[in-house]
Amino acid sequence: MKDSNIRILLNTLIFLSACISIVLNYFNGPYYGLGKSLTTILVILLPVLVRGKHRVFKRILIVALCFCLLGDILLLNPSYFVYGLAAFLVAHLLFVKGFIGLIGWQKNPTVALILLVIGIALYTWLYPDLGGLVWPVALYVLVILCMAWQGIALYLKEKTKAHGLIALGVLFFLLSDSMIAVSKFKNPFELSGLVVLSTYWLAIALIANAGYLIIGAGDK
Repeated sequence: MKDSNIRILLNTLIFLSACISIVLNYFNGPYYGLGKSLTTILVILLPVLVRGKHRVFKRILIVALCFCLLGDILLLNPSYFVYGLAAFLVAHLLFVKGFIGLIGWQKNPTVALILLVIGIALYTWLYPDLGGLVWPVALYVLVILCMAWQGIALYLKEKTKAHGLIALGVLFFLLSDSMIAVSKFKNPFELSGLVVLSTYWLAIALIANAGYLIIGAGDK
């Protein structure tokens, strides 16, 4: 099967699995955990199955997505929230490392400032309700802002389709994690599962598809 056909097939399966998992989550279906894990595993297969020369970036991306999978599993149990947070923290650090490895550290102070203002505003709003998670959440916010900064700045530097997918992916990651924070620490809303899961899987699928394109056309 051609690489392009593999990518189309995987993206179709990811979409179907994500839709089924979201429905199972909404109705508290007994197989939601399985569907959630399967969807992320299908996303991981995108960089796993593509052939190319960008081996270092490929390895980093796969490991980062595996930490996302670990976070998915841990967050199935509310009592493991901190451990799930830690798993995603590692994933974001690996994404940062992968993005920097492509064309180096991107300074772009404008993007950094905009993201920092958004992050400070959100954290300030959440702060009174964070309890014992004040410092873990602060660290997490800084790391995901850094990941978003490098992902967006990367696109503004290169402006290719693959880098555009990365920029969209990090923005959806920010949105997804923000909705998790709102639901957990402020006011849970009825469709929180739909919003969080759809934006999360969009985020990692966009980043994985970007990786598929970069690895497949890689020259390193």
